[in-house]
Amino acid sequence: MKKRIKDYVFLFGLAGVVVALDQVTKTIVRTNLALGETWMPWKWLAPYARFVNWKNTGAAFGIGQGLGDIIAILAIIVILLIIYYFPQVPHEDWSLRIAMGLQLGGALGNLIDRIVHGFVTDFISVGTFAVFNIADSSISIGVAVLLIGMWFNEHRKEGEKTGQDASTENDPILVVKDKPSD
Repeated sequence: MKKRIKDYVFLFGLAGVVVALDQVTKTIVRTNLALGETWMPWKWLAPYARFVNWKNTGAAFGIGQGLGDIIAILAIIVILLIIYYFPQVPHEDWSLRIAMGLQLGGALGNLIDRIVHGFVTDFISVGTFAVFNIADSSISIGVAVLLIGMWFNEHRKEGEKTGQDASTENDPILVVKDKPSD
């Protein structure tokens, strides 16, 4: 039971930080910018990055506009699956544990918006890329951490199969030969 509590403290702690950052930043944007209004303190940076108060009724990065209810149901399913599966993840699999915490926080952050406001507030605009928020970023970073962790784990397993240390298998080996005696 103590192990499970410790697992959930980590999961909900990481997710809680993401949700707090997400909700605080969205509140600042909704309070200070009218819907559609753009702001950037450094004019020279405005063509590349800016803040904008944007209403998103779809998924991350504006995909599936108008499908908010379906996306909310999917988010609840994902949240429940993460909470159920997390204690089964080995402590050594740090990348999966971090990825799940980031994804849980992102899913909760956007779900809160859908429930409270009926839409998600997006506000980070970079170049011509879709407008996004901290929750979207957290989900994306979680996926990246998961993929990188899977790659490292696979690389390590391949090294174990061949009897080599995966971290040194591609390192050059310095061979020192004894000088023959005269």
